[in-house]
Amino acid sequence: MARLEGISDFLGLRRSTVGMLCMVILVGMGERMAERFLPIYLMALGGGVLSIGLLNGLDNLLSALYSFPGGYLSDRLGTKRALLVFNMVAMCGFLVVILIPAWQAVLVGAVFFLSWSAISLPATMSLVAKVLPMNKRTMGVSMHSLVRRIPMALGPVLGGLCIGAWGERNGVRIAFVVALLLSSLAAVLQQVFIEDDPQKAVDDDLSPAPEKNPFRLFSEMSTSLKRLLFPDILVRFCEQIPYAFVVVWCMKTIASPVTAFQFGILTSIEMVTALLIYIPVAYFADRSTKKPFVVTTFIFFTFFPLVLLFCQSFAWLVPAFILRGLKEFGEPTRKALIMDLAPENRKAAMFGLYYLLRDVIVSFAAFGGAFLWQISPSTNFLVAFLCGVVGTAGFAIWGRDLSEA
Repeated sequence: MARLEGISDFLGLRRSTVGMLCMVILVGMGERMAERFLPIYLMALGGGVLSIGLLNGLDNLLSALYSFPGGYLSDRLGTKRALLVFNMVAMCGFLVVILIPAWQAVLVGAVFFLSWSAISLPATMSLVAKVLPMNKRTMGVSMHSLVRRIPMALGPVLGGLCIGAWGERNGVRIAFVVALLLSSLAAVLQQVFIEDDPQKAVDDDLSPAPEKNPFRLFSEMSTSLKRLLFPDILVRFCEQIPYAFVVVWCMKTIASPVTAFQFGILTSIEMVTALLIYIPVAYFADRSTKKPFVVTTFIFFTFFPLVLLFCQSFAWLVPAFILRGLKEFGEPTRKALIMDLAPENRKAAMFGLYYLLRDVIVSFAAFGGAFLWQISPSTNFLVAFLCGVVGTAGFAIWGRDLSEA
């Protein structure tokens, strides 16, 4: 028993965080079975390249627009009630795609189900900050990221099997049915395990009301957090310009295209790589400065599109997706740094504001990725690489750690 308690303490596990992790696995498993193959599904329904770019742009834009309301509602309603609302919204989106087999319906449903990750992230990060001490926050965020990668690794494999068994159209719709069922179970479990905040009534009396005006909240953002935000925007340009077209490159464009199942295997390789590095990196990041870990992860982000450009078969794609998995090296550390640099009593809202500002701007890169792809895939990948170089260099030179702030 003492050993189990020691392991739980080392990993930053509490009852509320366990409930949150169960939710992440269940919702994520259903979501990743279907969402990863949406570009292929859009093409099967008659949508063209621009519809794929529109979907990717919507993903980034809605992630941005939903992040701040997600943070505000978390501060306003409490984590437990807010997460239930967010799950119900995602389930509505799944229903739209299940009931209406048209590419326009996919975009409408995406307005709801693409919101889940973005709108729930400020709440989950705030939960980690409330439940865990500062010297365990990186570990807590890393456990969230680690568990989140389990469905990312297994979901695409199961989705690929569905496509192999029932085709590109029916297979994806069946995957969405599974997503709906798993999200329903997650809504029940999170209400059982996640505890109500016992300090909420006291906080309502003693703390300032949640700030609903993002412009006022921006004035409370520290200079150190802004020095992380702007390089992060450029690095996300590097990620999102080619993001929606990675599956198209692998399954349609290269000299020896891969199958849906093989692409699921590549995604699993990426996620397993990330899983292997989360805990050791979190252990050292909690005991040292965070900036070097963030710079390292920016470097991995930067080089993935350049390496992918030279991969023309499954064998060469394997090391490329290992590199893609390594980009998670410092991602939990970056999120923990955001929470450290955010003011007390504003952490969920400030986290949401950070993602609002970042992803609104990055959404234009996602839309632009479709036009760059129409010029040529190499243009798309090389422009992404150059954005990553500038962003990484900027943070390496001007970025600050908590101690420096």
